[in-house]
Amino acid sequence: MTGPGGRPRGARRRAWAELLRVSALFTVPGDALAGASAAGLRPNRRTALAIGSSLCLYEAGMALNDWADRDEDAVDRPHRPIPSGRVTPRAALAASAALTATGLALAARAGRGPLTVATALAATVWAYDLRLKHTRAAPAAMATARALDLLLGATATAAVPRTPARPPAAGAPPRPPARRPTATRGTPQGPATTTATTRHRPRRRPPAPPPAARRGAAHRAPATAALPSAALLGAHTYAVTAVSRHEAHGGSTAAPLGALAATALLGALASRAPATAGTGHRRTATLTAAAYLRTAAVPLLHAALNPSPPLTRRAVGGGIRAMIPLQAALAARSGATVTGSALMGLAPLARALARKVSPT
Repeated sequence: MTGPGGRPRGARRRAWAELLRVSALFTVPGDALAGASAAGLRPNRRTALAIGSSLCLYEAGMALNDWADRDEDAVDRPHRPIPSGRVTPRAALAASAALTATGLALAARAGRGPLTVATALAATVWAYDLRLKHTRAAPAAMATARALDLLLGATATAAVPRTPARPPAAGAPPRPPARRPTATRGTPQGPATTTATTRHRPRRRPPAPPPAARRGAAHRAPATAALPSAALLGAHTYAVTAVSRHEAHGGSTAAPLGALAATALLGALASRAPATAGTGHRRTATLTAAAYLRTAAVPLLHAALNPSPPLTRRAVGGGIRAMIPLQAALAARSGATVTGSALMGLAPLARALARKVSPT
């Protein structure tokens, strides 16, 4: 089977998989889930919309990144899909625009607040790829994007769904105007009595309160409650992006060493559960934080000892995959041990797919 251009369909699919870096997709859902946990809320349908929006915006940034770097990649990485001719620049740019529009549409379905956060996230992604990537502001821009992605999950999960009124069915008689209760004069010794009564629809019970470990976050605005977790995830992204600026040529020892120190600090902070957390929450947070340290620190140490391009790229790939246990630790320390454990299940999938498609 051949597709347009006479290339086998399998080759075309692999080219797009490399362009979009599909092995890194497993690091995206944890942002929204960690945000929901940090806000003291359980995932719901709007959390799924936030995850879909995040995936689309993440892939939009990947396609736009290769489109913007096509001339540079033609020299440094000619095997990439665009310089090798397997994907045209026009197709990559069109895919980025379509994925951005889809991501914003999904966020809009979650509510006005999530759409605002997703718009800021999309603007940050496009600004990074088109203007900021080769400046000193690049690590800060990427850190901001990841932090906004976590806040997107928090705001979407807490968003109040809009329930538009249903229009009357065709041919149905118009509803009579609501009758107001009228009071009649009572006897001088008795109070007034009501002759008309109104129907009272049963009110829905409010959702059950969150677990004790998450009650403090539940009393605050979701974005405010999720800010500490967003800051930790953004700090990790900053460190990984600083290392990635040297993956093409290598030669930097300071960047891996700085990222290694940041990883140690972030691992210690992520393992610290609130005083109200139970033993299970503390244990899960400690174990996931240890997995984060093991995934990120070992390749960073190798890159610091030998800052060659292959080891630097391996350190960047390890830093990307380490986002999964970091997200799990952030969820667990907020009291969502089930979410944290489920996220850890994505780690082996990401590692297996990274052997076939590079995440960098």
